[in-house]
Amino acid sequence: MRYLFEDYVLDPERRELTRAAASIAIGPQVFDLLLHLIENRGRVVSKDELFDTVWNARIVSESTLTSHINAARRAVGDNGREQRLVRTVARKGFRFVGEVAEVALPSGPVGPATLPEPPVALALPDRPSIAALPFINLSGDVEQEYFTDGIVEDIISALSRIRWLFVIARNSSFTYKGRAVDVKQVGRELGVRYVLEGSVRKAANRVRITGQLIDATTGGHLWAERFEGTLDDIFELQDQVTESVVGAIAPQLERAEIERARRKPTESLDAYDYYLRGMADVHRGTREAIDEALPLFHKAIEFDPDFASAYAMAAWCHFWRKVNGWMVDRPREIAEGARLAHRAVELGRDDAVALARSGHALGHLEGDLDTGIALIDRAKLLNPNLAAAWFLGGFLRIWRGETDDATEHFAHAMRLSPLDSELFRVQAGTAMAHLFAEHFDTATAWAEQAVRELPSFLIAVGTLAAGHALADRPAEARRAMQHLRALDPTLRIANLDAWLPLRRAADIALFADGLRRAGLPE
Repeated sequence: MRYLFEDYVLDPERRELTRAAASIAIGPQVFDLLLHLIENRGRVVSKDELFDTVWNARIVSESTLTSHINAARRAVGDNGREQRLVRTVARKGFRFVGEVAEVALPSGPVGPATLPEPPVALALPDRPSIAALPFINLSGDVEQEYFTDGIVEDIISALSRIRWLFVIARNSSFTYKGRAVDVKQVGRELGVRYVLEGSVRKAANRVRITGQLIDATTGGHLWAERFEGTLDDIFELQDQVTESVVGAIAPQLERAEIERARRKPTESLDAYDYYLRGMADVHRGTREAIDEALPLFHKAIEFDPDFASAYAMAAWCHFWRKVNGWMVDRPREIAEGARLAHRAVELGRDDAVALARSGHALGHLEGDLDTGIALIDRAKLLNPNLAAAWFLGGFLRIWRGETDDATEHFAHAMRLSPLDSELFRVQAGTAMAHLFAEHFDTATAWAEQAVRELPSFLIAVGTLAAGHALADRPAEARRAMQHLRALDPTLRIANLDAWLPLRRAADIALFADGLRRAGLPE
């Protein structure tokens, strides 16, 4: 059974709260509280009943209940002043007053064809919008999946450079990989008007790309084409697909705008091949994956010494090793990461990926937040649909003490990529922004989501430990601290400044206080 109210869906079996198909971070006890109120919406639920149900009769304070009620309201867009959905009944308790519809889950195996359609769609943006789904690999070789995925990533990247076009990020589009999909449902779930799908067949030195553009609001086919050529022409083939798609969406598009969509990351197929393999590893985020990615980016640079994005991604691998405590020779690795980032900036002044990744790396590796933010802001100008530029810029703004701006950056990144497989980065950033804004319940809810997605993400685990401690939840804080110390036994209060480039003394003091209360040694 699922509960639908306004544009929210509460799913008890999956323990998930969503709004227009986008997941909302919510702590386990807040989820239980909201579920109990909805299930008993026909009456007032007393405080004692909530203590018994949500906390299993464990002794907790009135303030704990109040904070969880507030968190439940925030999760569904309510607050204590409006009480639009969760109403306080003086001296009695609480009641859920929203209109709720119950939808039974289908019996038997659940697949794409049997799932009920979401009741509410994401609103279409005020400009043309598109999602490019992963193309089907027809090569018969699973080892060529990275090549097929890379074709679509480059098409997405080229489309994203068109400022008037709203393009869903790669990681949200790729959640549909390997699934039979209904393009109308894709359009509703991602909030786009157009969907691009197709296939790639690669054999020996030849490649065939087919694509079709569909109006997701009607299911009608707008355009279909097939492109063939040798691998030497792969970039020209990608440009042709991109140009044709853009022409189908807006025939009046001027030639200059089409040309901006036809940028090539490198003329070297060998370099590009290694770069794609490295990116496939980076998306996974684990220590082993990063260890595999770094030499692949160096191979790309070896084949093409002017490949700006490869330098930037290599630098970003060094940042990721630093922020998760994986560096072995810190001074040497930090210096090498900074060198690679500076080279990426020199070579890629018009490359949004190079500027965003290298700017973020420099902010961490050299502590130069102002330069890093300036580089990322330039990347956003070059490619306003690059979700990574928005969430990486959000992190640097946290370190500079601009929590409100950071939160807006993370929210925009989620809108560009609402089903992102790397959403743990955005979740962790949102958590830390709320931590420094002293919204501790919200911070821990987001951090819990990030840790579930990637348990080795040190920032997320640290935020979880500090947030629980500052919210006066010592048991939860200690558990998170045990996790933190298992990931990085060398972390101490004294070396926090070597871990994160926090600029404001108040933020450093708050974070240190939370981690100290959770049990981090001095």
